[in-house]
Amino acid sequence: MTDEPLPAEYLSPLAGLVDEVLAGVGYEMAVATDAIDDAVPGYGGLFDPATTRGELRDAIEGLSADALARPAVSGTDGDEFVLYVDGSSRGNPGPAGAGAVIMDAEETELARLGRPVGSRSGNNTAEYVALQLGLSELLTRYEPRRVEVRIDSMTVLRDVWGGDDPTEPGVDAYSEAVTAALSRVPEHRYTHLADNDPNPADALATVGADIASLGP
Repeated sequence: MTDEPLPAEYLSPLAGLVDEVLAGVGYEMAVATDAIDDAVPGYGGLFDPATTRGELRDAIEGLSADALARPAVSGTDGDEFVLYVDGSSRGNPGPAGAGAVIMDAEETELARLGRPVGSRSGNNTAEYVALQLGLSELLTRYEPRRVEVRIDSMTVLRDVWGGDDPTEPGVDAYSEAVTAALSRVPEHRYTHLADNDPNPADALATVGADIASLGP
C-alpha cells in the first residue's frame, strides 16, 4: 500500500483528518468509515447528524494517534487486473470525491478504495484523482502485467490515452502521476463507460464527496 498520503485539494480540517485515516488503511473506504463509526461515542457515526463535530474530531484524532492496522492485501495468482474508477463533484466545483475498485481478471473484487478530493473541486479533477488512487494502490499491492481501466471521463481519456495536454486547470500533477504509473504496467488499455453502465466505484466516490463536505 502507499507509504505516503496522496495529495489532495483544499479540505476542511475535519475532512483532512478523515483523509489521514483513509491513507492509514490504504484508502480502504469501508475499513476507515467503520473504524470511525465504532470510535464515536453513543449511537452516532461519521454521517449521523446526532454526532457533534467535536465528538467526531476527538474520535478521529484518537484513531490517527493509534495508527490503525492496514488490512491484509487480498491475494491473487494472476497479474492481469480490471480497474474501475470514478469521480464525483457536487456543484462542479463543489465537494468532490474519488473512488476506485481493483478486480482480478475474473472480476473478483480485491479492493474498494475511496477518498475526498477537495471541498471545491471539479468533476474532471475528481476523475484524475480516482485514476491516480486506483493505479497507485494497484502498483503498491500487486505486480500488474496488464490492466484494463474502466472509466467514463472522456476528458481524462483524451489526456492519458489520446496524448492531449490537460485542459482542466490544476491537474498537471495528477496527470503526470498517472502517466508515470502507467509506464510501470507493460500492457494497459481503457474501456469507456457510458452513463448507464454500472460502475462499482461510483458509490465510493459519492462517500468521498460526503467526506469532502464535512466542516469545519
